[in-house]
Amino acid sequence: MSAEAADPGAPLRRRSRPRIDLRRLGRVALRGPVSRDRLPDAISHVAEAHRAHHPDADLTILRRAYVLAESSHRGQMRKSGEPYITHPLAVTLILAELGAETTTLTASLLHDTVEDTEVTLDQVKEKFGDEVCYLVDGVTKLEKVDYGAAAEPETFRKMLVATGNDVRVMSIKLADRLHNMRTLGVMRPEKQARIAKVTRDVLIPLAERLGVQALKTELEDLVFAILHPEEYEETRALIAAAKSPDDPLETIADNVTHTLRDAGISAEVLIRPRHFVSVHRVRRKRGELRGTDFGRLLVLVGEDADCYAVLGELHTCFTPVISEFKDFIAAPKFNLYQSLHTAVVGPGGAVAEVLIRTHRMHKVAEAGVVALGNPYAQDPAAPPQSQPSDERADPTRPGWLSRLLDWQESATDPDTFWTTLRDDLAQDREITVFRTDGGTLGLPAGASCVDAAYSQYGDRAHTAIGARVNGRLATLSTVLSDGDTVQLLLAQDTASGPSPDWLDHARTPAARIAITGWFTDHPDGAKPDPETAGAASPGAQSEPSSEREAPGAAAPARSRSGPRPTGVVVDDPNAQVRLAGCCTPVPPDELTGFVVRGGAVTVHRRECPAVTAMQEIGRAPVGAHWAVGEGRESDAGCRVTLVAESFGRPHLLADLTEAIATADAAIVSATVEPPSEQRVRHTYTLRLPDAAGLPGLMRAMRDVAGVYDVSRAQHPAPTG
Repeated sequence: MSAEAADPGAPLRRRSRPRIDLRRLGRVALRGPVSRDRLPDAISHVAEAHRAHHPDADLTILRRAYVLAESSHRGQMRKSGEPYITHPLAVTLILAELGAETTTLTASLLHDTVEDTEVTLDQVKEKFGDEVCYLVDGVTKLEKVDYGAAAEPETFRKMLVATGNDVRVMSIKLADRLHNMRTLGVMRPEKQARIAKVTRDVLIPLAERLGVQALKTELEDLVFAILHPEEYEETRALIAAAKSPDDPLETIADNVTHTLRDAGISAEVLIRPRHFVSVHRVRRKRGELRGTDFGRLLVLVGEDADCYAVLGELHTCFTPVISEFKDFIAAPKFNLYQSLHTAVVGPGGAVAEVLIRTHRMHKVAEAGVVALGNPYAQDPAAPPQSQPSDERADPTRPGWLSRLLDWQESATDPDTFWTTLRDDLAQDREITVFRTDGGTLGLPAGASCVDAAYSQYGDRAHTAIGARVNGRLATLSTVLSDGDTVQLLLAQDTASGPSPDWLDHARTPAARIAITGWFTDHPDGAKPDPETAGAASPGAQSEPSSEREAPGAAAPARSRSGPRPTGVVVDDPNAQVRLAGCCTPVPPDELTGFVVRGGAVTVHRRECPAVTAMQEIGRAPVGAHWAVGEGRESDAGCRVTLVAESFGRPHLLADLTEAIATADAAIVSATVEPPSEQRVRHTYTLRLPDAAGLPGLMRAMRDVAGVYDVSRAQHPAPTG
């Protein structure tokens, strides 16, 4: 790999200092011991970067850590030919430049000593204390000789558990992976690809969730160069060709600078080049790149109020693109990110995206949890109640990490853990729903009431029978939106269990693992019938209150599973027939039925997951078909399954649902697949009054911002 390919972000990043020459650093590191009072030359760069963020830092412990690391790694070489000590030095320099505090840097210098040398954890603890020892242990890999193929997933499990107690563990791991990716060119191509895929699937999402954008963006570019070399080269050529003395962003930046100066607002206006992957995404979204698409304007100010003052001036003196405005100051992202986003039209119609933030916000946006120093050091002068309690405000235990740690305990099999971890991290947006008891739940976008139930109640959610969303009764399959208020309804019958179709609506690993585990523990069919599981009963109650629901409150949920007129013919002419609530069959669906308690026949669509579950426990199917005339469109309307392909963005699901409702279509079922490379696939089974409205419906869905294609599905989606 070329030097540029090994560092694709180099032409784009502004650095406070040039990259350190590792070979020279290695020679300096091997010059031998130094006096007690003198800082070794090899860590002078680390000390300089550290003091830039922490002027009063005591460097004595860093000197001691370096001396131990250098002596213990002496004689070891990296595959690239440099002395091994250059690796912990480089990792520590990365963290120092991000503003990490002294304890993190000390552990970073020592992070490979226990794994690769004769140094023990007890020695680290004795010389440097409990905190440093914990961090070093957290990033120490498990031995393949002991764990075999499970070593990698179990190592990540160990690191995540350690991160749950101290987020600085993952900060060190991310910096470690970044330096390894920078020097990956010496590896065989197949090993490069394997490491790059793990970086893409696990480390980059973790960097995103911890808010460490500086590491995330460079890791993305390095992975892009390895896994997609042709597209990387095309993007590199586009960026090189776009360089021009007549950069339209320069013109707009000058205009913005003068506008803010005239308004008396003290601000720094910078051009922030997009990194390679960002340019590639914009190109895929827009097809043809504009001159302003290769960067964004960054406006840095002193106070929060100045951010809104800048926004007001820009929207007054330039033509704003209102659809691009987002306020992440009033509503920060779950990874601590805060900024105002907008876009303005400059001379000649050029559109420039603008980020507005304070210097403090910028530091956090770049370094995330690393910029917080020691997040566990409490201000002794602050009253206890002033400490953050909301999961979005507490950097020491973010909500996504708490949930991840909860479900990983249930994933005892390493393969299940590894697969589920990747799937969980692929959920790249989080919503917050409010509980009626005053608490909140953080869930991935597209989560349903099923996910909310297991997030709030764990295994008690097996008895869930429905929910109230924003005060209205709703099915457990209901997809939740950011800001919804949800109240889960649980049955008093603790012997009841989940329905198989809940798996179709579960987006969180915790819910899927719990549901699957229940069926694993009940292979003999002792569980309730899939078609009746989830039907509300007179004893239904909402938690956490122990009061019984008002008479009739759960009736709408009960009626979904109760007998109703069908016009369906089954092989047993004397049986009472009802349609299953889990898959809501309508003409012209193919049908099959099963005898349930009381002798009634419940009819399902043949592709309903409950059918498979019934057959697996030995239940005999009953033939069923629509009565003559029931398949006519005039009786049943037009039923169709549509697939919407889109780029992920906030509120996309709500906007698509509104477009569907405006077209007089009823949603029978909806599924949202986990985002992949910023793309999202929505599948809707819909019912229209007649087929004539289908073209208009598809046009309305295509008109939703971010949707680039709407098509008919080849097969109907499973419904619930």
